[in-house]
Amino acid sequence: MKILAVETATTWQSVAILDESEVLVQHGQEAGGAHGASLLPTIDRLLMQARVQLRELSGLACSAGPGSFTGIRVGLATCLGLRAATGLPLVLVPTLEAMAWNVDTTMSICPLLPSRRGEVYWALFRRGVDGRVDRILGEQVGTENAFIQSLQASTVVFGAGWMTTAPETHDLLLKSGIVTVGSAPLFTPSAVSVARIGMGRLQRGEVAGEVVAPLYVQRAEAEIQYERSGGLSPVVRRQRRIERKTAARLARGRRRSDV
Repeated sequence: MKILAVETATTWQSVAILDESEVLVQHGQEAGGAHGASLLPTIDRLLMQARVQLRELSGLACSAGPGSFTGIRVGLATCLGLRAATGLPLVLVPTLEAMAWNVDTTMSICPLLPSRRGEVYWALFRRGVDGRVDRILGEQVGTENAFIQSLQASTVVFGAGWMTTAPETHDLLLKSGIVTVGSAPLFTPSAVSVARIGMGRLQRGEVAGEVVAPLYVQRAEAEIQYERSGGLSPVVRRQRRIERKTAARLARGRRRSDV
């Protein structure tokens, strides 16, 4: 089973292609607000490096949020466009769950990402006996105080949201002994973990339906403005562009093979 996975829910952009447990290719880069310009070229380059064609994939996996509203929209719309052009199944993977996947501990696992207005996104997970990541507390958004109050046991914390919390919060939690800060590699979300979770969901038939929505946790201002305007959402607009480009590329490939 080969799967293409995309992670764009933060300023870090990650793309990977896996064949079962083997990572064929992967690429990560600091994208800032430029996901829209760099994501599709990165996907094209990795497909060529892996010598894999889109029709050879078993499915697509996309990080669904929470996180950067713009990044989530770009990643999801790109995967939706690829799905529409190829018919490949798409699975959605919550970003915080994918981050927690990389942590091997008996303690609670708490990835954090920055939100707007100085708040943070977080969730609590625990490793199950079968290696899965089980939710203790679903995705939350709120103040640092709300985050602190949710911690009830020894917890590994990590992610960009931890770096944006106040030094006083760090001192309080570290002195209490309730938290351990994860290692540096854990702070960067990875499309590899998105792919590995996505494979399990794909095998179980947990694919996205026709109506797909990002996991914002809180509503984006862009979505509110979209409802007011009655126009096409940014996700739909990008999805249609990707669909047209991919369909044209596939058609050119078929014409060459017929010659």
